Amino acid sequence: MIDIIDQINAVNREVGSRSAGDGEGIGVLLRRRYDAPIEDVWEALTDPDRMKRWFLPVSGDLRVGGDFQLEGNAGGRILRCEPPRLLKVTFGAETSLVELRLSPDGEDATTFELEHTVPLEMAGSGAGALYVGPGWDGALMSLGLFVVGEAGGDPVAAANSPEGQEFSRQSVHAWIAAVEASGTAGAAEIAAAAEVSMAQFAPDVDSAPDGKGNA
Repeated sequence: MIDIIDQINAVNREVGSRSAGDGEGIGVLLRRRYDAPIEDVWEALTDPDRMKRWFLPVSGDLRVGGDFQLEGNAGGRILRCEPPRLLKVTFGAETSLVELRLSPDGEDATTFELEHTVPLEMAGSGAGALYVGPGWDGALMSLGLFVVGEAGGDPVAAANSPEGQEFSRQSVHAWIAAVEASGTAGAAEIAAAAEVSMAQFAPDVDSAPDGKGNA
C-alpha cells in the first residue's frame, strides 16, 4: 500500500508560459526530493535495465543525437546528456521537450526537476498540463519507490490498478489547482481537459472528491 496523500504532496507542480522555439509555449514543472544520492537517481533514470523496473523498457541509440523509444509510449531524440545533472530530450514530437535536472541535497538526497514544454498551439492553453502532468506524477512516484527499494512488479500494471488510478484521480485534481493558480486557462478549458485527463488516467474511479478532504 502507498500513502497516496503523501505521494501527491511530495511533488511541487507549476504551470506557466514558456518560450518554445520561435513562439510561445506552455510548460509544466515538477519538483521532488528523493532520499537517494544523485548518482543513484541518475542511474535509475538512464540505465535501461533499471528504467524498465520502475518506468518502461527503452530501446534505441542511447547517446546524444540518438533516437530512443519507450515501449508502448513516446519516442524522441537525446539532445543533451550531462551526468549526473542534466538530460534533455524531445518527447513524442520535435517541439515537445523534456528536461530532467538533478542537484544534490546533502550527501544522501537529491532534488529532481522535470520540465515538459510544448508550443501553445499544441497545448491549447495551460489546461494542456492535464494531459501530461498526471502521467509524470505517476512516473515520479514510481521512481521514488524504486530508489528506496519499495517498487516491485510491473509498473504499468501498478498504474492501472485501483490504487494507481486513485493516485491518478488525486493527481488530476492537483493539476487542476496548478492550472487555476497559473492563470493560463479559463474554467471551461480546464473542465474539458480534466474530463479527458480523468478518462485517460483514472477511467475506473469516480472523479469527484471523496468527501474526506481529498481532492
